[in-house]
Amino acid sequence: MILPEIERLIRCGREKQPADIADLTKLLAGDTASDNALFHAADHLRQQTMGDEVYLRGIIEFSNYCRRHCDYCGIRAGIPGASRYRMQPDEIVACAVRVWEQGCTTVVLQSGEDPWYNIERMETIVRGIKQHTPAAVTLSIGERSADDYRRLREAGADRYLLRFETSDRNLFSRLHPDSDYDRRLECLASIRAAGFQVGTGFMIGLPFSDTEMLARDILFTTALQPDMIGAGPFIAHPDTPLAGHTLWSDPDIYLRVPALLRLLNPWAHIPATTAYDAIRADGRDRVLQCGANVFMPNMTPGAYRRQYQLYPGKPCVDEPDTKCAVCVRGRLARLGRTIGRDAGHSRVAARVGCRVSRVGGSV
Repeated sequence: MILPEIERLIRCGREKQPADIADLTKLLAGDTASDNALFHAADHLRQQTMGDEVYLRGIIEFSNYCRRHCDYCGIRAGIPGASRYRMQPDEIVACAVRVWEQGCTTVVLQSGEDPWYNIERMETIVRGIKQHTPAAVTLSIGERSADDYRRLREAGADRYLLRFETSDRNLFSRLHPDSDYDRRLECLASIRAAGFQVGTGFMIGLPFSDTEMLARDILFTTALQPDMIGAGPFIAHPDTPLAGHTLWSDPDIYLRVPALLRLLNPWAHIPATTAYDAIRADGRDRVLQCGANVFMPNMTPGAYRRQYQLYPGKPCVDEPDTKCAVCVRGRLARLGRTIGRDAGHSRVAARVGCRVSRVGGSV
């Protein structure tokens, strides 16, 4: 029997109605019975709306330079002993070709906020990838101007990932001393206005937060109607101001969040983010059983992997990029899931149209 709180959240997700924060906080608190019901409902809904395909989106971490001083990040500006690197544009394009050849239908370009990659260099990289592969291109390179976003979209980039990290304005300022909360939201609006498929999300288990704040993060994310939602565990790097903040004592909180996101966002792509494997060996497998449908193997060349250490315990830093692509196939096969063969573009916009039609009575 489905729990009434879960039933209400599923209805809110399908009808795009505001959810009750009390239902979210109750399920976030969890117990064995409600967790089993929640995880089953999220997995079932994922199968109904997104199918059994898992989309592979290969990440290339092309620079670990960053101008920001986020209080938890292992590539923050000024971190002691950091060994920095930048991949050259032609090297990035060549790596993207290998990502495509390994079966990833999307190339994800990720870096710190590195001004060396100005708009002209980024346009060259995006156009080069599009010229040599049919892959979708996702960018995760931080805050840029509205004009930059427009030009990157015109160059051929398909998606842009920019997490808001927390919906609490004061906590955002505390964690990001040289970033502005309103500016982050303005960037998300500019990304959407430029025509990108939008990815955003937050961190689970932030210091100075609680389950009610997590519930508000889930509601805030849902209100943005993103095409993809990334939410993963908070893990502070040991050489940062927030070093020593431990994981929350209830490990299942990290699975409840993606499950609840699935209930409220039935047609969004939800990745099993890499950090899950840093907190438990089967972390990404479990998230794929709690509503997720995207896997992002690390395809960064081996010469650079160890230097892109956002947090301690990051998996696969000593493996060649080809091994990650092989490994993920085995993991998905054990879960009874298949690999998506198309680009895995957004399903959110199409469903919005369908909902409008149903409300109007034309279908």
